[in-house]
Amino acid sequence: MEAVAKLKNVPTSPRKMRLVAGLVRGQSVNKALGLLKFEANAGAEKIEKLLLSALSNWQQKNEDARIEESNLYIKEIRVDEGKMLKRLRPAPQGRGHRIRKRSNHVTLVIDSRTEEEINVSKKSNKAK
Repeated sequence: MEAVAKLKNVPTSPRKMRLVAGLVRGQSVNKALGLLKFEANAGAEKIEKLLLSALSNWQQKNEDARIEESNLYIKEIRVDEGKMLKRLRPAPQGRGHRIRKRSNHVTLVIDSRTEEEINVSKKSNKAK
């Protein structure tokens, strides 16, 4: 059973946020939380909050299941471009240089793995 959490209009450029998203994509939830807690990038704090929100959503859907026993992992994390504020900065000789203040939308999906999927992923990691 998967759970989704979305974060919209984050005032960070999508390129910077995708760097953090790439760190946690496919990781188990516990490992991802550890990585995000000590990541220096500003987007890590926002993604950590989003991951905790997704965990809460999962808990609401599966009241009888325990988080520790369910082998949760980040199934999908997507960073899309949001609104862009366009501004002008004065430049020499009466010109204006355009400033684009970017924002983004983050979508996070967590799901539980079965024991077979865990064993298959461990074997593929050993082969590499």
